[in-house]
Amino acid sequence: MTRTCALIPARAGSKGVPDKNIRLLSGEPLLTWSVRAAVMASSVQRVIVSTDSAKYAGIAAASGAEVPFLRPDNASDDQAGDQDVVEHLVTWLREEGLPLPDFIVYLRPTTPLRNPATIDAGVQALIDNTEATSLRSIHEMAESAYKTFELVDGVLLSVGSGEKALDAASGPRQGFPATWIGNGYVDVFRTRRLMDGLPLFGDHVAGFETGVAPEIDIEADFDYLEYQAKRQIEIYNTLFNNNISEFKASS
Repeated sequence: MTRTCALIPARAGSKGVPDKNIRLLSGEPLLTWSVRAAVMASSVQRVIVSTDSAKYAGIAAASGAEVPFLRPDNASDDQAGDQDVVEHLVTWLREEGLPLPDFIVYLRPTTPLRNPATIDAGVQALIDNTEATSLRSIHEMAESAYKTFELVDGVLLSVGSGEKALDAASGPRQGFPATWIGNGYVDVFRTRRLMDGLPLFGDHVAGFETGVAPEIDIEADFDYLEYQAKRQIEIYNTLFNNNISEFKASS
């Protein structure tokens, strides 16, 4: 049987938006949205929140997640990346003598509007793609990245080419390749890679396309997320107006 663990990273030290992982969205803590989606996903057997905060841990546990540890400082500061968080979980499981999952589903609280069925589809997509080293959710950018710029010493350069002559970059968008952005909806990793000392994402990352998935980076993003949550009321109803045990039994 394939074992899958959802891992939700929720450190308390955000500087751009203090305590953003537990800010309320439609009356529910942001963290709770991700926990509920993970618990309701039929492909997930275990949901763990990795946090450095006892306060966050209490909210996560009340939402239905396990919080078996508090993440140490060296995996919680501004420089800690996804690999540090996932490696800490795998190390903890091994030290505790607990079974390791085959797959780790990484769900960032800052992308809260998730359908549990889409999480399941992402997991299945990596299971089916045996050549992929990992899977990352994406959506198409409204404007091709080839039409964007770097600013060096006050001078604009075309991204990718480094050209200073920008006439070509000013052409119609239809003349440029489409580009995608990682959106944090659902990333899936193979645990075996970490056990073998390999990088988390690897060099053959499968792209899993979702609809546009807004995320929170700055204070103003909360207003937009509130608007989107009202437009996508079916996601709220799925996550908060369903009994979890009944939902899983029927899925």
